[in-house]
Order: sequence, then structure tokens, then C-alpha cells
Amino acid sequence: MTSIKEQAAISRLLSFLQDWDNAGKFARSNILNNFIEANQGKTAPELEQEFSQGASLFLVRLTTWLRLTYMTGSPLDKLLRSIGVFLSAVSSNRYLIEFLEVGGVLTLLEILALNKIKEEDKKESIKLLQVIANSGRKYKELICESYGVRSIAEFLAKSKSEETQEEVQVLLDSLIHGNPKYQNQVYKGLIALLPCASPKAQQLALQTLRTAQSIIGTTHPSIVDCVLKVLCTMHLEVQYEAIELIKDLVNYDVCPALLKGLVALLIPSFKETSKLQSQIVSDSSVLELTAHLPLFLQQAAAAKAIGVLARHNTTLAEEMLHLRVIHSLMAAMGNTDHSNSQRQASLTLEYFVQLFPVVEEHVRKTMGEELYKLFLSNAENLYMNIDSIQADILAANKVNVTRVLHLSGLSYSNMSFYFGHPNEDQVAYVTHFRKEDVEEKE
Repeated sequence: MTSIKEQAAISRLLSFLQDWDNAGKFARSNILNNFIEANQGKTAPELEQEFSQGASLFLVRLTTWLRLTYMTGSPLDKLLRSIGVFLSAVSSNRYLIEFLEVGGVLTLLEILALNKIKEEDKKESIKLLQVIANSGRKYKELICESYGVRSIAEFLAKSKSEETQEEVQVLLDSLIHGNPKYQNQVYKGLIALLPCASPKAQQLALQTLRTAQSIIGTTHPSIVDCVLKVLCTMHLEVQYEAIELIKDLVNYDVCPALLKGLVALLIPSFKETSKLQSQIVSDSSVLELTAHLPLFLQQAAAAKAIGVLARHNTTLAEEMLHLRVIHSLMAAMGNTDHSNSQRQASLTLEYFVQLFPVVEEHVRKTMGEELYKLFLSNAENLYMNIDSIQADILAANKVNVTRVLHLSGLSYSNMSFYFGHPNEDQVAYVTHFRKEDVEEKE
């Protein structure tokens, strides 16, 4: 037989549940407020004690109300937070299973896709998905099997709240760890986010991709094109993350395609530029034409990325010489429509000139003594000191260091990287270049 104390506790539980069942929206909101305030942070045994071993009876009422009201656009934040009290409690596996058995994951994912639901409510839904994902591998798999990666990625791209987007990143990061069955699905979802219109989403996707890439160990072919297109952004924080990812990607099999793509961006397609230019001119809200040309922004970012890679790894600098990077950098320096392209290309070319005497020789010869002296004196501000004729000289340069490299052989291993293994009788490679004293020649 139950004791008088236990009977009193059961009576309080039944009274509480009856109050909930008979309450309207406003009264239920007050009940939820009191519940959250009194029980936040409690363990599962403590919740059971609070509800006289009948906590699940209240949880099932919460989940039922959620499924009945979430499509109506009613406020859900308190309801979701109350469910979170159960799911995040220590030793709450029983509550988690009960929630999942009634389709809890699908409901949370559907909430993310509904336009009528407030951003704050969607944020609470993301937090519950985090709790579920952090409960173990089988729960991460359940989210992915419910088309969760697509729903979560689409929400990240559309969300207007940076705080909410950061919560989504935490969820995606959780799904990429300890989830071997679906980690590739998450990886592809992150790549698919890169072309989205939200700079914050791009930044967070790039950050998470670096983690995902190290876990997966192999690359997807589409990642090169997607990352290079991100370089046209006007947001420096996005550009920074893109270059950081590029630094990681050169250690994988996509390195040749990545280097080739970066060098190609230094000389934008004339047709694409003209097409884009005509579109921008027709838009009266754009005051400055050249400052907003995505192709020129991409050109400047590519020049910067090439400089970062070359300083980070001399071998990569050698490999880019075979792609005629010097010719392309000088052409970018002649782009008077975009000063940052000129500046970044000039700084990167300065490093190549300092590193390779053969480059110094060709650049000096092409520029002429007067322009070359200006370049050496202050490469960063060269674009402010050259006239239109000198800019045309740079833009129309015919520098071809590759031809010299084929004859002298800068690096046997790097030549075979792009051109296959050459005949040793035809290629005599040298291990170092004789350095010349530039100041003495001046």
C-alpha cells in the first residue's frame, strides 16, 4: 500500500496534469514559465521525484501540444525549452526515446522550414537537435536519415540571426564528429552552402569544412570551384576563411586544380566582365562600378591567396611558376579599374622576385629600369605611382618564365607534377639559383 505522503504526491501530480489539460494558451504559458524556472538543470531522477515518478506524463503532453500547434505559427520558445529540460537532464535517455518515438526529430526539422515560425523558436529547435545529436552516434544517424542535413543547411543559409547561425554551426560540427556513416553527407551539405547569399553562413560553412576535411581525409571534386567562387565576396571575414581552407586543401589531391584555378582568376574573362559591367551600370543604386565588380574582387583575393601559399610553401611557389603565375600577376597589376587587385598582385610578385632570381631577371626586363625601380622601392603603393602607359605595359606583358624553367629545370619533381616525367637527357635541373644583388644593379 502507498503511504499517505505518496498518495499526496500523486494527488498533486494529477491536479497539475488536470490544470494543464484544462488551461488555455495564456495559462499554459504561465505553467511552462514556472516549470522551467523550477526544474532547469535537474537530473532525470530529480524530475521523477518532482512528478511522483510520472514526469513522462507531462512530457507526452508537451510533445502532443507541440505537434498540434507548431504549424499554426503559435509561439514555441517556452514549449521547446520545457521539452529541453527533459532531454538535457542527466540520465534522460528514457525521455529522449519517448520524444523520438512520437516523431520528435521530424517535428523539429519541419519547424526550421516554416516561414511563419519566429527565428527565436527555430533557434530553440536547433538547440534541441544539438542535445539529440550529442546523445550518441545512433541519434546523429537518425537526424541524417530524416533528411536533417539538408533542412539544417537550408536554414543556416536563410537565417537572419547570426546568433542562431552560430548555433547551427555547433549542430553541424556535432554531426560531422563520430558519425562515419553520414559524415560525407554533412561534408557535401557544407560545400553546397558556399554559394549561398548569406556571408555569415558562408563564413561558418568554411570554418566547419576545415574540420570536416581533416576528419574525412578525401576531397569532393566540386570543392575547388565552390571555394574559388567564394573569393568574389566583399566580406573580408569570408575571404579569410576561404583562404584558410585553401591552405588546407593544397595538402590533398585537388592541389593542381586549385593552383590552376587561382592563377586563372588573375586574368578575368573579358566577356564575363563586360556582361557583369553592363548589368551593374543599369542599376542606379550602384555608385561605383569597379569597386563592386565581383570578378575584380575575386582577382584581388586570388592574388592574395597565391601570396599566402607561396610564403607558406616554397614548393607551391615553384609549381605556380609553371602555370605562368608571373605573367598573370603582372597583368593584374595593370588592372587600373581595381586598385586592390593591383596592390595584392604587386605584393605577391615582390615575393616571387625576391625568391627566384630568374623571375627577377624577367620582371626587370619586361618592366624597364624606371618602372622596376618604382616597383622595388614600394611594391604595395606602386599602383598609385604608375601612369597609364606603365599600366598598359604591365597588362600586356608577355613574360614566360615557364619556357626558361623547361630549359633549365627548376625542379625535376615539380615538373613531373604537371608535365609527367621528362627525359633526363633533355632536362638538366639545377638545385639552386645564383642570387644577384639588386641594389648594386640599381
